[in-house]
Amino acid sequence: MKKFVLGLMMCLGCGMHPAFGQEQVEEEFPSSALPADSIVEEIVGIIPESLDSDIDSLLHSWHVQYFTKRDDFCHDDEENVYFPDSVYASRLASLPRIIPMPYNNVVRDCIDLYTERRRGLVRYMLGMADYYFPIIEEVLDKYGLPIELKYLAVVESALNPVALSRVGACGLWQFMLPTGKQYGLTINSLVDDRRDPVKATEAACAYFKDMYAIYKDWSLVMASYNCGPGNVNKAIKRSGGKTNFWDIFPYLPKETRSYVPLFIAANYVMNYYCDHNLCPLETNLPMATDTIHVNRMLHLQQVSEVLHVDLEQLRALNPQYKRDIVPGNTGDAVLKLPAGDTYAFVDKEDSIYQYRIEELLPSYLVTINGGSTSGAATREQITHIVLKNENIYTIANRYGVTPQEIKKWNRLSSNRLARGKRLKLYVDNGGVYLSAKNAQQKQQPAAAASVTASSQSDKKAKDGYIAHKVRSGESLYSIASKYPGVSAQTLKRANNLSDTKIIPGQVLKIPVG
Repeated sequence: MKKFVLGLMMCLGCGMHPAFGQEQVEEEFPSSALPADSIVEEIVGIIPESLDSDIDSLLHSWHVQYFTKRDDFCHDDEENVYFPDSVYASRLASLPRIIPMPYNNVVRDCIDLYTERRRGLVRYMLGMADYYFPIIEEVLDKYGLPIELKYLAVVESALNPVALSRVGACGLWQFMLPTGKQYGLTINSLVDDRRDPVKATEAACAYFKDMYAIYKDWSLVMASYNCGPGNVNKAIKRSGGKTNFWDIFPYLPKETRSYVPLFIAANYVMNYYCDHNLCPLETNLPMATDTIHVNRMLHLQQVSEVLHVDLEQLRALNPQYKRDIVPGNTGDAVLKLPAGDTYAFVDKEDSIYQYRIEELLPSYLVTINGGSTSGAATREQITHIVLKNENIYTIANRYGVTPQEIKKWNRLSSNRLARGKRLKLYVDNGGVYLSAKNAQQKQQPAAAASVTASSQSDKKAKDGYIAHKVRSGESLYSIASKYPGVSAQTLKRANNLSDTKIIPGQVLKIPVG
């Protein structure tokens, strides 16, 4: 058992983000246990990337309409309301929880961060919580873990399942690629289970249980989720063997010091938002959904157009499919639909699979649907041209490989990549068989392949632009999300658009230089 624990701690020593604990401790800490004011000031500037999210792009990333919820109990106002320390401490103490949530000056600064400087983000997260929290709570309950752990996803990703950090951590729980694979998540060119709310939460829960078996303290579990158990162990050793989070606080990495206080603050603000004049934003994401098992290759646009379901809503419900292709030939692919549309899918299943199949799915995928090829996963060689604002981590994440593999394949001595550099990649095609001959014939031009999901209409243009033909159901924001370093505002400027309205068949210039 000791060998197992030591091995686990070594292999988990890099690449995740925080977790939580289950011991009852006193609610108030003596002032001697609290960080000095100078350290508090230092912490406030060190916040997770999720709190730096662009609110406008978050709202539009889902391509759903948001509107402020107003009722008799919640009055939205731009002004925050501040309370005495005793009120904050009393409110935290009254929350039903297992994980200790002490109140101190660091926690107070984190509460102010949410309620004052990130008010728009809090409104967004409150709205998304209506959809994601029931999913997360069900998995936490299955594993017998504290339900308040759901607020860790607030700190990690701001409840954005497609959140991608600068170093390649992805999803609601911000798994790094190697750790995600270690915990059983599928990550390849077509699928990224780190973006699947259920599977990613399952993996996070497995990690929590592994770390709790080691530390027996939820605050240390959270700290290990953020910086790895290796750094937690170093902090414990440097503190003289102390095992209380606040005792080892000064010896932890800077971002990890703010992690547990932000978790406590997230618990506070997600429960007492009305007292700070904050109201949730409502979305039209369906609360009632059902899951269909898919046994053939399928494109989300086939489902959208045959069933008349909004394409962006399908993407929001199935964020794990990076290129809108559901690899049904792998045997475990599922499609989440609004509950009312599942019967229609079953009724029209054959029509859906055949609809625009040659146009929406590459010919080698169509062959698979016909049953003439093997479903075994293979790796195909592609060429990727490094674009502006790309780095080795974002490229690795895009293709489901590791930065170390990219360096090995291209004989790179460092992580630095020059813009325009051609990279050789061997990517897992998600269970799609593609012979070397077909790969050579069917592969997109390198520049186009590096910036588009599975587009047959995108063609290399002159002067550093790619031509994109607008399809039914696409928006300026969904198109921009397919091209690294491109925003909706960039597309508006490049195409001299006065607003974001576009129509099917319209050809847009996509800057790639």
